[in-house]
Amino acid sequence: MIDLSTELAGIRLRNPLVAASGVFGYGEEYARLGDIRWFGAVSVKGTTLKPREGNPPPRVCETPSGMLNSIGLENPGAEVAAREKIPWLRQFGVPIIVNVSGNTYEEFSELGTIFSDVEGISALEVNVSCPNVSSGGMAFGMDARSCYRAALSVRKTWKGPLIVKLTPNSPDIVAIARAAVEGGADILSLVNTLIGMAIDIKTRRPVLGNVTGGLSGPAIKPVAIRCVYQVAQAVQVPIIGMGGVSSYRDVLEFLMAGATAVGIGAGLLVDPLLPKKILADLEDYCQEEGIVNLSTLTGCAWKG
Repeated sequence: MIDLSTELAGIRLRNPLVAASGVFGYGEEYARLGDIRWFGAVSVKGTTLKPREGNPPPRVCETPSGMLNSIGLENPGAEVAAREKIPWLRQFGVPIIVNVSGNTYEEFSELGTIFSDVEGISALEVNVSCPNVSSGGMAFGMDARSCYRAALSVRKTWKGPLIVKLTPNSPDIVAIARAAVEGGADILSLVNTLIGMAIDIKTRRPVLGNVTGGLSGPAIKPVAIRCVYQVAQAVQVPIIGMGGVSSYRDVLEFLMAGATAVGIGAGLLVDPLLPKKILADLEDYCQEEGIVNLSTLTGCAWKG
């Protein structure tokens, strides 16, 4: 019997697959196409204190081996998510991670307070790729001190497992990771999207309404694997690796680089049945390789 289960800071996952924040929304659309129970955990879309309409269209652009998006954190706000979205998602019995975004440290603290009163949330995931308006709009995740303070702000009001989601756009992701852990992170997730853009050669203008967007998909996997490999050796907390996962081989690479769990994002837009296929392929791989417990592969690429 192959054991695909894993554990993140006391959160038991039946398998290492996590629906990454962003494309999963709050699960309502995905439930019409696939089974939410295929995942070991789900991370809902970035939720802000107040409702957001997001960026002007066009907001999505396909690129070679990936896609750009500039959705702009469109969401109904924390109160609606807490009152309507999370209770609906609880019916599937899968650990729920709530991704939160704020523009100030005070907003992060308030988000921690709001979701502390909601039943069924396994962890909060702090998005440090959002702009810190107190520092001229620079993302919290670009500066170790800002990342530390963002994590600490949520830690003061949220007592459960805390995840900090790191940006690959930082010049020193290891320093940012250490700051996040120092600020109270129990888990790290990496990586978020890379900043990119595209230009329409007919209109001679940027394709996206917001000019730049986040690059995701297979094109970013080598960067994500490198980040996980480096960070996993520098901190003592579990990691959710993500970025370009489209097959069981990608999942295995992230595990071997040091991840404990693996997020699937853009891959779900291509194939909503992807997690089911990956789980079957992982079991076949373990059977062929004589692996009883998949979690034993975590970090094997750098552990002596």
